[in-house]
Amino acid sequence: MKTLKKIVSEDNFLSLSGNIIIAILGIGGFALLARSLSLEVFGEWVLFMAAGSFVEMFRFGITNTGLIRYLSGADDSSRVKLIGSNALISLGATILVALILIICELLFPEAIQNSGYTIFFKWYPLLAFLNLPWNIALVVLQADRKYKQILALKAINSGCFFLIILTHFLILNLSLNQLVIGLIIVNAVTSIISFILGWDGIILINKASVETNKTLLHFGKYTTFTLIGTNLLRSVDTLIISLSPLGSAAVALYSIPLKLTELQQIPLRSFVATAFPKMSKASLHNQINEVKSLFYTYSGALTYLFVAISLFTFVFAEFFVMLISGNQFLKTDPITGFNVVDIVRVFSIYGLLLPIDRMTGVGLDSINKPKINAVKVFVMVIANVIGDLVAIFIFKSLIFVAIASILFTIIGIWMGMFFINQELSLSFKEIFRSGIKFY
Repeated sequence: MKTLKKIVSEDNFLSLSGNIIIAILGIGGFALLARSLSLEVFGEWVLFMAAGSFVEMFRFGITNTGLIRYLSGADDSSRVKLIGSNALISLGATILVALILIICELLFPEAIQNSGYTIFFKWYPLLAFLNLPWNIALVVLQADRKYKQILALKAINSGCFFLIILTHFLILNLSLNQLVIGLIIVNAVTSIISFILGWDGIILINKASVETNKTLLHFGKYTTFTLIGTNLLRSVDTLIISLSPLGSAAVALYSIPLKLTELQQIPLRSFVATAFPKMSKASLHNQINEVKSLFYTYSGALTYLFVAISLFTFVFAEFFVMLISGNQFLKTDPITGFNVVDIVRVFSIYGLLLPIDRMTGVGLDSINKPKINAVKVFVMVIANVIGDLVAIFIFKSLIFVAIASILFTIIGIWMGMFFINQELSLSFKEIFRSGIKFY
């Protein structure tokens, strides 16, 4: 009983459990929308979410990683200043993003109307302000390793919006505009809760100092690019497909295996969320051997776990596609000629490579080498864009787009291990030994 209680209260378990619950709600909502919206409208929803995720990487990427790193080892005085600076910079970034989007909508209304991003330009500026407090709260809570509170906030946000989607599916048959308004209301409620509980630290905005602003911005100028690049590695496929002759229908089809890939990444995001504060704290206290030990353990354990996950996804690809989107996508689409099941199987192979690639990035950021990590991600993005352009405009194939993901990840692993080995003198074999020891 004591062992079970220890496991349930452990950071990795709480982080993983939270992400599983959120993923179930997210996948459930995605599946209901895929079944209830037309292919074109569903494609617009996918573009709205993809564009929003990309912009939020800029808004929060400036400070999030730096705040987690420095807050994990800060004293009380520095803590207040860091949280205040985080709130100030995030608010400034939100204002800038909102202004840019509003100006673009005013100057280029016709181009936006024809692009499939109409909903995004119309509603995201408002959403950006209303989801600011609870997103700030998430990063402060992560730095403090308060995973129960993180779970509570995410459950409120995802759970409430899932109920809206379920009501839409069963009763109301909402329009796309109404669904987005529902999303905005849910985010506003979540932010109000985080503000009342004092988790966001916005009231400390006047405590921001020039020194802590500079500290976060200096670290953030690299991690912002890294986070935007990481998001691009997930969303550039959708972006290029949407701008190609393949159109919104292909976007909708490709979004199904992408959503399943998110399922694969649940354990990865969960373990990384706990690994980064631990590795950063060890680095700040100059405990290099502890940093290496954490890197080996997390990389090895996740790699073995992903072998099982990828094998399961590959074998049961048809079942997962049917679960997410129904029987209509099990066969080759007669209009586009694309087979979603085949793309899912390619992505299951891609999943095998994710743990070591992600952990090299976490390792570089934790030892205060964000510039090197940014270079790594930049090369991966370039490789991905080139691969996507070749796949779409020369081969006209979505499965080749998925194969490009495997190639750029292999490049990322090689670069990541090369750079981090120069800093920590790592042994590649020890990753797999430590993974076995972990289990």
